[in-house]
Amino acid sequence: MLHEIAEATRGFLDLLDDGQRATAVRDVSDDDLRTRWAYTPGPRPGVVYGDLTRDQRKAVHRLLACVLSPHAYAQTAAVMALEDVLDDREGGHRDRHQGDYWTVLLGEPGDGPWGWRVEGHHLSVNVVVADGRVSATPLFLGANPARTTYRGRTVAQPLRLEEELARELLDRMGRTARGLAVVSDTPPADLKTGNSRRVGDLDPVGVTPAQLDRASRGLLVGLVRYYLDRLHSDLADEEFHALDLDRLHFSWEGSAKRGEGHYYRVQGPELLIEYDNTANDANHAHSVWRRRSGDFGDDLLAAHHASVRHE
Repeated sequence: MLHEIAEATRGFLDLLDDGQRATAVRDVSDDDLRTRWAYTPGPRPGVVYGDLTRDQRKAVHRLLACVLSPHAYAQTAAVMALEDVLDDREGGHRDRHQGDYWTVLLGEPGDGPWGWRVEGHHLSVNVVVADGRVSATPLFLGANPARTTYRGRTVAQPLRLEEELARELLDRMGRTARGLAVVSDTPPADLKTGNSRRVGDLDPVGVTPAQLDRASRGLLVGLVRYYLDRLHSDLADEEFHALDLDRLHFSWEGSAKRGEGHYYRVQGPELLIEYDNTANDANHAHSVWRRRSGDFGDDLLAAHHASVRHE
């Protein structure tokens, strides 16, 4: 797994000219850059996808495909393509384009820590490698339009299961558990953590596994596993086995009716999953998976620096 990520990164580097390399490669020790992320439109550090050659663009996709699972890579490609759809719906006045995604390299594969970020509107994939381990959060996917239809039937919905699996859980749990899970009739306007650099102190609210029946507990674990399975199976397995599943909380805010604004959160000691679909008449979805102590490879880098100091 690590070998494939390193090879894909070297392959991208080898295709850059000197000017592009100077723009793309930064230092992984630049904490401000490493933790400064966003899912709104706008330029970022690094090289922009639309200015790259065909081979260089394909190399960016190889970076994504070696870290993401096949279904999450397909979602990512769809999210990028939706920029042109959104641009058309807006009449082109914001000049959106699927080339508006940036790749920044945090160092280069070698003996020390390194990583990269591919990011733009509704996409942020953050990777840090240190001492043979890989961190890949925050991992954000969004979609606008969230759902495109033909005569009431869905044609495209990149984040369909992010919504449907949570709805299935909410529908399946009994009335008492649902009363615990739904903590507000009004959803927030966006993710509660936004693009904060740290998860912070969100109070765990909602229903716990101990308050669910066996089938509903399975659905909750399945929802969590789906988010973790955005990553390649080796990485997802490692993340899943590190979770304390008994300490999860699931909460829902807003309407349970389809087509109306809603938000949910799954929270554990280290895990945070957030999803909202409120804007544009509930046709603009955001979703993110984060780790409290491990976003941007913070835990891996801290362990690396501690081991270096003690050598």
